[in-house]
Amino acid sequence: MKTLHLYNTLTRKKEIFEPLHAPNVGMYVCGPTVYGDPHLGHARPAITFDLVFRYLKFLEYKVRYVRNITDVGHLENDADEGEDKIAKKARLEQLEPMEIAQFYIDRYHKFMDMLNVLRPSIEPRATGHIPEQIETIQKILDAGYAYESNGSVYFDVQKYSKEFHYGKLSGRVLDELLATTRDNLDGQHEKRNSADFALWKKASPEHIMRWNSPWSVGFPGWHVECTAMGCKYLGSTFDIHGGGMDLLFPHHESEIAQAQIAHGVEPTKYWMHNNMITINGQKMGKSLGNFITLEEFFTGSHENLEKAYSPMTIRFFILQAHYRSTLDFSNEALQAAEKGLKRLQEAKKTLQTLNPFGGDSIAVAEISADADAEIANLSKNCQEAMNDDFSSPTVIANLFEAVRIINSAKDRLTKLSNKTVNSLKSLFDVYYTQILGLSDETEANNSELIDGLMQMILNIRQQAKNNKDYATSDQIRDALTALNITVKDGKDGASWSF
Repeated sequence: MKTLHLYNTLTRKKEIFEPLHAPNVGMYVCGPTVYGDPHLGHARPAITFDLVFRYLKFLEYKVRYVRNITDVGHLENDADEGEDKIAKKARLEQLEPMEIAQFYIDRYHKFMDMLNVLRPSIEPRATGHIPEQIETIQKILDAGYAYESNGSVYFDVQKYSKEFHYGKLSGRVLDELLATTRDNLDGQHEKRNSADFALWKKASPEHIMRWNSPWSVGFPGWHVECTAMGCKYLGSTFDIHGGGMDLLFPHHESEIAQAQIAHGVEPTKYWMHNNMITINGQKMGKSLGNFITLEEFFTGSHENLEKAYSPMTIRFFILQAHYRSTLDFSNEALQAAEKGLKRLQEAKKTLQTLNPFGGDSIAVAEISADADAEIANLSKNCQEAMNDDFSSPTVIANLFEAVRIINSAKDRLTKLSNKTVNSLKSLFDVYYTQILGLSDETEANNSELIDGLMQMILNIRQQAKNNKDYATSDQIRDALTALNITVKDGKDGASWSF
């Protein structure tokens, strides 16, 4: 299979990937709502679309990857009622909402970096795009598909569905949605129908996060941010829109409706969704209280963990399953992933020191006659697997076949030429490192070591400042600057970066 095929959630089938403006590709992925530490459920979409991003670049597409940050508008019940998740955290912590957002954005980046997830091309924040959201809402109002009610603005789902199909992405039936009891949600009296969703909400007196708008002092709905930011950075229609299966409804369904009315077209050509990570068959998530944070995985500090697991073990665990299949957490599954990853890492290390039997001119009788063909076939299988809806488990299975050849050569059971060894190195460089994004544990350990040493240095510098030994404090800062390390002092302590 030479052509990339991907599964389109909208059509429920695999389709040939044909970019709208090749070689340019626009991809929008719904990012985190930043009110708590990232957990394993956050790692899966990040790693899934990192795999897509890496492979599209490998195919020499010029990819603009936009992954948003939700820092306003995501209410507690994922609909239109309850307290804003970030505002609630800020109230409980007695901090400004943007302090909460920035703290958890930094935490998210830290743990995604440890998982070797590439940063997106653009990472817009909802609070930075309030004017664009107001403009989008006004367009929908002007088209007659939204209505104002007591300072809030709602999308008229029933009117929309007379001409378009609300529910075609998620498979929801509008009549069933409209049959929802009107009294089961606060503020439902403002809506004409229970299925209508908020584009703008009037802020209550105690609501911290608020902006001026033509309708009220309030805040945007959760869904409109992605419609506004996706259009701003990728155009009214772009190639791929991704996210977790839990966003199918109401978030992505509502995005389609908003874009159709505001821009006259659907927002994307291909919808991609990763499936859920479960614990005992139940979705892992903050709302259910059954999540394990990435920090807890890396330190082994959660009561359900038998030990700590490295970032690369977590990445490998996620990549071992196809992104559209459910993935159930267990210590046994993680330990099996850890062993499998170690086999690959040891084979990759062996490959660097493997002494081939002579050069390409060596007599054919002295080497494995089928080795070159076998390696070429493994490489072909890997590319076909990636072209078949990014099948990372098949890629991994073929890498294990390469491990068998490497170990056979190591034990002197198979003789390999320079050409074959170089082909094996290329196979691992391309698929293990470049596309799967796996790195050696020694690299991860070095990163953790550097973090630990830097924290110790910053603590010593802080102690010098506390003792008013500013000469030593400045000396440490200047020495780090000479090593191209920037130290930034903040009220919560010092941070560093290269």
